[in-house]
Amino acid sequence: MKLAILSRNGKLYSTRRLVEAARERGHSVRVLDPLRCYMRIASDGFAMHHQGRPLTGYHAVIPRIGASVTRYGTAVLRQFELMGTFTPNPSDSILKARDKLRCHQLLAAQGLGLPATVFGDNPDDTSDLLAMLGPTPHVIKLNEGTQGAGVMLTEKLSASRSVIEALRGLYANFLVQEFVAEAKGADLRCFVVGGKVVATMKRQAPKGDFRSNLHRGGTAKAVTATAAEEDTAIRAAKLLGLGVAGVDLIRSQRGPLILEVNASPGLEGIEAASGVDIAGSIIECVAIGGKKPTTHAGRGLLRQA
Repeated sequence: MKLAILSRNGKLYSTRRLVEAARERGHSVRVLDPLRCYMRIASDGFAMHHQGRPLTGYHAVIPRIGASVTRYGTAVLRQFELMGTFTPNPSDSILKARDKLRCHQLLAAQGLGLPATVFGDNPDDTSDLLAMLGPTPHVIKLNEGTQGAGVMLTEKLSASRSVIEALRGLYANFLVQEFVAEAKGADLRCFVVGGKVVATMKRQAPKGDFRSNLHRGGTAKAVTATAAEEDTAIRAAKLLGLGVAGVDLIRSQRGPLILEVNASPGLEGIEAASGVDIAGSIIECVAIGGKKPTTHAGRGLLRQA
């Protein structure tokens, strides 16, 4: 099978592992920088080139699109979809996951647990907005931040107002959430592939911080998720249309609460903690999907593997 991986850096751990896993299983695989892909869109068909050469005949594409290139990267992925290429994470699903506000609205509408969240625009409404949320501490996070960047904890109401005023002055989009104290600075990353949780790790924030991200100095160890936690993670990924997802949960007195659904979850931390060949699971899942006929969106054509 001919596979493509959309990644800006072929030397990154996750990209390298996917390439290794694909080649170990006898697939042809190529890493493509999405910013070097460019496309032709016309009513008579779709075409795409990468560094001067046509991109044709790919059975499947695995997106590893960073937050900084979300808009262009998903446009490239959408072009692959329109050309009949299978992907486990469609472009629209990635966009849903990247927009934290939209993601939370979709999850809450289906009854999935998450920390109470408020969102508003006008400075005149800040006091009432925070009253809707409840007492401090509050967690304030940028709507499209990643790896713990742009996430702040405020312990006093005056601090919440000050941070909100500063972010509004920067024209930033942000959410304000309740702080779930019983989580004690820990969360779970459930890695979902093909509708199953293939590995789970517990991440613990370093002393003096509440963010458990490994990029922020957090530690990780393999754990066994409960049936409720696995069900929550699987439902969240399915709701967003993601075949591959890292679903971050916290354990609370009212059950598992979703913090975030990551459409391009890193492999290094969870493979090291769990010892599971997650890259191999992804490739096997993609290989199954890539063998199925794919409808050419808007044209009704079929691509046969």
